[in-house]
Amino acid sequence: MKAELNERITRIGPNTPCGNLMRHYWQPVGLVDEFNPALDPRMGVRPVKAVRVLGQDLVLFKNAQGEFGLLDRDCPHRGADLAFGRNEGDGLRCPFHGWKFDVTGQCLETPAEPTGSKLCQHVKQRHYPLVERSGILFGWFGPEDSTPPPFPALDCFTAPNSHTFAFKGLWQCNWLQAFEVGVDPAHASFLHRFFFDESLDDTYGKQFRGASAGDINGERWPMTKVMREFDQPQISVDAMPFGMRLTALRPMNEALTHVRVTNAIFPHTFVIPLSETMTITQMHVPVDDTHTYWYSVFTSFAGPVDKEAMRNQRLNAIDLPDYIPKSGKHNHWGFNAEEQNTRTYLGMGEDDINVHDQWACESMGPIQDRTREHLGTSDKAIMANRRNLLQAIDDVEAGKLPLGLAQPDVAAQRMGPDTVDGIAPAQGWQDWWRHAVDSKRQGAPWNAALPEGQP
Repeated sequence: MKAELNERITRIGPNTPCGNLMRHYWQPVGLVDEFNPALDPRMGVRPVKAVRVLGQDLVLFKNAQGEFGLLDRDCPHRGADLAFGRNEGDGLRCPFHGWKFDVTGQCLETPAEPTGSKLCQHVKQRHYPLVERSGILFGWFGPEDSTPPPFPALDCFTAPNSHTFAFKGLWQCNWLQAFEVGVDPAHASFLHRFFFDESLDDTYGKQFRGASAGDINGERWPMTKVMREFDQPQISVDAMPFGMRLTALRPMNEALTHVRVTNAIFPHTFVIPLSETMTITQMHVPVDDTHTYWYSVFTSFAGPVDKEAMRNQRLNAIDLPDYIPKSGKHNHWGFNAEEQNTRTYLGMGEDDINVHDQWACESMGPIQDRTREHLGTSDKAIMANRRNLLQAIDDVEAGKLPLGLAQPDVAAQRMGPDTVDGIAPAQGWQDWWRHAVDSKRQGAPWNAALPEGQP
């Protein structure tokens, strides 16, 4: 890839080509849990957080009525930092001269002005529309006079709160290299290779530790065993209204093949199976050009999610309140040579594969130099996504709406998308995976049905 194209698809600040594209989509700005005093005692005293999204500095706060506000961080009076403002219940007050703003950005008071002054009526700080879904707060960063698209009707956002769990973590790298890991079906056979398989009785909430659907002669196979023994997937990429559907086939014998179906939701989200009854929807949100927050929503099609168990699993690897990984470049991502020789392909832990992906992304550098890479056949999803990204940037520059969820009719459509990881008949695997998905949806205790004719 030419250097100028790499710049075009990675830089996301205001008025950059890719930044202008990103502002056509709803973006996560924080977890509702970040305002939970039980997880962050500071929030019981002062529910205010500085946040940075798409290279913009913002302040996120919660008023006494439980409403959230997202404002530009610089006070419109003299530019002081509103992240240090006083949360007075009805609004956020700048300590510099006492100007106060509500969750809509409207100035409520300018106390140093003469009695009777109406200045505050004419001052409004830029605020950004917010939507709360599945424990995540999403902001809209399009032009002030623009109308955001409908919030997307994905499984993770239509399931009840009892059946979803959201978490996040910070990576020291550009958003695109973080996202490209998720749309790379080949890497799981190597990066996440375990030399031994855990008991299937203790796999709740763990990626690649559960069983693939189906069996071989009555034997359930852990995903880890499939990935380890069959490392040459046949990958296909299908265009979808939301982005791409990725299918990886791993032929096992003449009669059976392993099928893994995942989805890339443009521009930075993927949906993958965790188990037969649970999916992961993971978004890679640019903080700035060299930092990315991943947000994951776990969605259950069976019983309610055990939020406490899932949170505790992830707190083994991530520190609150800023959701910073305990492993990173500073400690070589926890690399252990003995583990690499005997237990895992990478040598960076057996309990949480997220650090595997973190290493892959961060070790490329803050922004991957794609002029030096050599892509192969197994990278076809990577190449397809980059073509989509460049075309979408061109569309925005031409005054068009980019593909996927930026388009109101696509965003409003109930679309899933569907995933599967299982052992299927080599002949007729297409019917098998659709039947598996239909059974999962029909068995869900919440309304998981999709419109008829859903592809």
